[in-house]
Formats: sequence, structure tokens, C-alpha cells
Amino acid sequence: MLDRLFALETFGIKLGLENIRHLCDALNHPERAFTSLHIAGTNGKGSVTAMVHAALVAAGVRAGRYTSPHLTHLRERFVVDGAAMDDAAVEAAATEILECAERLRRDGTMAAPPTFFEATTAMAFELFRRAQVKAAVIEVGLGGRFDATNVLTPPIGAITSIALDHQQHLGDTIEQIAFEKAGIIKPGMMVVTGALPEAALRVVGRIAQERGAQLVEAAAGVRVDSEMRDGRAQLTIETPHGRYGPLRLALRGEHQIHNALVAVRVVEAARDAGFDVSDAAVVEGLETVDWPARLELFTLTSGQQVLLDAAHNPEGARALRDYLVRWHPERPSLVVGIMRDKDADAILRELLPVTSSVIATAADTHRAMPADELAAHVSALDPARVVRACADVLTAVDAALDSNRTVCFAGSIFLAGAVRDALKRRDILH
Repeated sequence: MLDRLFALETFGIKLGLENIRHLCDALNHPERAFTSLHIAGTNGKGSVTAMVHAALVAAGVRAGRYTSPHLTHLRERFVVDGAAMDDAAVEAAATEILECAERLRRDGTMAAPPTFFEATTAMAFELFRRAQVKAAVIEVGLGGRFDATNVLTPPIGAITSIALDHQQHLGDTIEQIAFEKAGIIKPGMMVVTGALPEAALRVVGRIAQERGAQLVEAAAGVRVDSEMRDGRAQLTIETPHGRYGPLRLALRGEHQIHNALVAVRVVEAARDAGFDVSDAAVVEGLETVDWPARLELFTLTSGQQVLLDAAHNPEGARALRDYLVRWHPERPSLVVGIMRDKDADAILRELLPVTSSVIATAADTHRAMPADELAAHVSALDPARVVRACADVLTAVDAALDSNRTVCFAGSIFLAGAVRDALKRRDILH
């Protein structure tokens, strides 16, 4: 059944709510069985989703978490409390959703098969209903207005950041992208915003006002004291409603301070919605959250260091660059893989000045830019750079670890998942 599910990937990205609405109707609305918290944004939405979920779990709330894409296994998308759903549950949900879609196709209700993301979103709703979760933190897949998750009617949402990405789907300007992401705003909702560009904040504020939603800028009335130690933030956050810390963020990088602030304000909104989450639970969530492949650092038995980061768009690459400048001045070797629909040159312009030799590779997906094509981009930007093309990730991992003390793998969530899998196969990562 999972093979049939993954076959839906051939339909690609199709934004719209018609299919997911038909599925939810036919399934008797599993998305209404829990309180949802809806998290959108160009960057940071996955980290914020993970932080909010960790705080709810620390407070004893039975909570679900839906994120995408997964790194190495589909079940990673569907988390209840502290663990991914087991294979049997995922398979059963896939069976129900695909059979439901087939019935709707046969009777003419659905004009086209669901996309992979539409199907997995319906699976998440059904899995969380079956697991009897009280709250579910749901990450937007792409954009917001026409994302399949936007059938939700949550009391709380967040827009973590807005930058240029997925322009072919969301528009070519900050204002257009802000309009798409603000599509998650529902009447009466409380929406937390991160540090948005002024033009984006104007759009989001206008839509919130039109829909009678309450807008909370995460930094408003807040004091944050922080310092960086070994790549992680030590901080205390004081909001109008609580004091959190001093604490040590589990996730690396100075940019995670901003994400932590957004997460704290979302959890405070969840309190207003009736969830009992203490300040101590918020601190525990921020200190223990697990969100792989986001500035994830491994020290191997050989003494070599591996830094793994998705960095799949220019803004993400900029955050990685800032981290490397401060914590890896030795300029590690770079293994990079980028999707065809991303701005490869913009990503490389951020990463090349802070790295040394380059291995270009490609994750096993039709969306990936071929390794030799990506290597040509590197050479065009820096003709003196030593660059090698490795068509598959396993070869790239072996080549990088064979001759470098520190290796940074970056450029795509799909690459990060393939690298983690390769390290496990080499019995390096457990």
C-alpha cells in the first residue's frame, strides 16, 4: 500500500483544497477531532512546530506533530507524544485514505487523484484522531492559502518568517508570498508572527484585521538575554506572560533564538485556549526538542566532525553560513545537493566563502539537480574551487570522509535524509 502512496508523487505539487476537503468529508472530518496549532513560514516553521510540540508533551498533553518532508522514513511525519507512529498504524491509515480516494474517484466526487501530500495530510488527521490526541501541531507544507493543511480551523497559528522561495508557486515578491502564507489566518484566530519584513507584515496585518484575527508579534514586549556557547544559545526569555530560563536550546544556531521566541508565544496562546502548560514545561521542551538535520553535529569515533543541515533555500543557507563563520573557521569541506526548483547559485554564494573543497551530489529524487550540473554551478561561481561530482550520495559520503576532518552536508532536506541513511549503513550513526 505504501508503494501506491509514493506513486502519487508523480502528480507533483498541486495547490488547492478541493481534494482534501472531499477526503475529510468522506472520512467524517478527522481534522475536527483535536485542537490544531497551524505553523507557516518560509524558514523556521519545522523548528517551531517541533518546539511547540515538545513543550506540550512535556506538560503532559497528548499531542501530535505533522511535518514534511521526512528524512528517511514516512512515519517520521506523524509523531504522537515522543514517538513516530509505528509502521502498522501508518500502513492502515494509508490503506483507508487511498481506498477512500478511489471510491470518491469512482463516484465522480473527486475529479483527480490526490497528490502525495494531500494523501499524507489526510493520513495525519486520521492517525491523530485514532490516537485520541488533544492537540496537534501542524506544519504547512508549502505556502498556506492553498496548502492541503489549510482545511483546519485552528484557534492558534504562526507565520515564522517570510522570504523569497517557491516563487513558481507563491509569487515573485515578498508581498505576494506574504499573502499566500497569510491564507492560514481564520476569523477569531490568534496569529503569532516572527520577524517579518515590513512589507510582509503590512500584508499579514491587513488580512488579520479583515478576518477579525488577533496578531501577536513575537518580539513585542519581550526581553531576551542570550549568549552563544559551542553553537547553542543560552538564554532567558521574558514575555508579558512568563519567564523562561535560563535555559540551553537543544537546537544549534543563533537563528534558533528567534524560533524559540515564536514557539514560546504560540505555547502561551495554547494556554489561553485551555491547555495547562507550565513555564517549566516550556523550558523542558526547548531544552530537549529533537529536530534532526538542522545544524546537527556528529563527532565520529575517528575524531572527524560531520555537520548536517538542510539549508534548502538562500535564507537557510545564510543561517548556516553565519554558524560556520563563528564555529567552524577552519572552513570545512562541503558536500552539497540542491533541488532543481531552488536557486542553486544563491545558496552556493552563501556557502562557498565559508567552506573549502566541494563535492556535488544528488539525492535519489527526480527533483534533484544532477551532480555534474551542480558542480558546473560551483565552477562558474568560483573557478579556482576544487569540486568533484558524485552521482550518488553513498559515494559522496565515502569520498568526503576519506579525506577531510570536518564535513558539512547541506542544500536539501532530501540530501540530509540520504546522508543520515548512509551514515547508519556505515554504522557511524545509530
